[in-house]
Amino acid sequence: MAKKAKSVALLIESSNSYSRGMLQGIAAYMHENEQWSIRLPEQERDAPPPSWLKDWKGDGIIARIENEQIADALRNTKVPVIDVSAARRLPKVPWVEIDEAGIAEAAFNHLRERGFENLAFCGETRFKWSELRQGAFVERAAQEGFACHVFKPPAPIRGRVSLDREGKAIAKWLKSLPRPAALLACYDLKARQILDICREIDLKVPEDLALLGVDNDEVLCDLATPPLSSVIPAAKKIGFAAAHSLDCLMKGEELDQHCRLIGPIGVATRQSTDILAIEDPDVAAALRFIRDHHNEQINVQDVMGVIPVSRRSLEVRFRKTVGRTIYQEIVRRRIDRICQLLNGSKLSLAQIAQRTGFESEEYMSVAFRRAKGMPPGRYRKSQF
Repeated sequence: MAKKAKSVALLIESSNSYSRGMLQGIAAYMHENEQWSIRLPEQERDAPPPSWLKDWKGDGIIARIENEQIADALRNTKVPVIDVSAARRLPKVPWVEIDEAGIAEAAFNHLRERGFENLAFCGETRFKWSELRQGAFVERAAQEGFACHVFKPPAPIRGRVSLDREGKAIAKWLKSLPRPAALLACYDLKARQILDICREIDLKVPEDLALLGVDNDEVLCDLATPPLSSVIPAAKKIGFAAAHSLDCLMKGEELDQHCRLIGPIGVATRQSTDILAIEDPDVAAALRFIRDHHNEQINVQDVMGVIPVSRRSLEVRFRKTVGRTIYQEIVRRRIDRICQLLNGSKLSLAQIAQRTGFESEEYMSVAFRRAKGMPPGRYRKSQF
């Protein structure tokens, strides 16, 4: 007699690329393990619970518990629940979410390696994850001695702020930023709004303002003018991990972690941050060469071949500006690319080594272990 499939409700909106990525991760877990009978309502972000939920007889739920309505609906449920929201409205429910410190780290490194010292953040105060993202980015900048300009929205009137009034406040704030500046928007939709405002006030992107979003919604980013750079969250891995956690609970097993935070894959670089804000032209040229050729088998001597100064002079100026040696920057770029391929592809280690400028898989593994404290194979497994 065939075993009855478990019935699982997914209270996750499908209206944005991040949530769809989570749904893909849940589907991947099912394909690798066992099929569930899925109940997936069509809903927007922050939507109330579906009417059928109160009478639903299922086995488990994965939900973005973003508001009190959904929290109330799930507070006394008898089935296992996994939360995939940063709002934490039900602290006793196990949760899987984005590691905001990881998002801040990826964004900070992306903007700093382009030489920006004037940093800014624009968020959405109605979302807890935006506040966490802001705090992590401001803290990461402070750790390196940089201030971060933060947009403070106008006070609400009758409980809300109109888009027009907010847009005017953002425009005024953008004009006040020192130039050139680099701005992290809390997500791609906010970055698109800022791009529109920049055009209205004749602020050039990326020349006056480098702009970075989060979510890597490829449709939104590629349709932007200029195309928008964006931090890539590991949405599929978050969905996969949430499904694994729910499966454990439905089987009566205890979870190793009540909270699991998963860092980003990397940054998708497009035109909105494709600029170097570095006054030293030789250091800027060296960084540009490393950026364009780090996946080839280049070394410090190759960099020196395109910069007409002494090696000692360039090394001193490079380290003063970037905070690393030329060799360290080449290795860092390669390791970052390896992490992206381990996270976002099914390429073999030998193929990854070939694509990241290493002579062999063995050489790559040694360099990766030195940088990350574990071999690349274990790193890949640790991401799920």
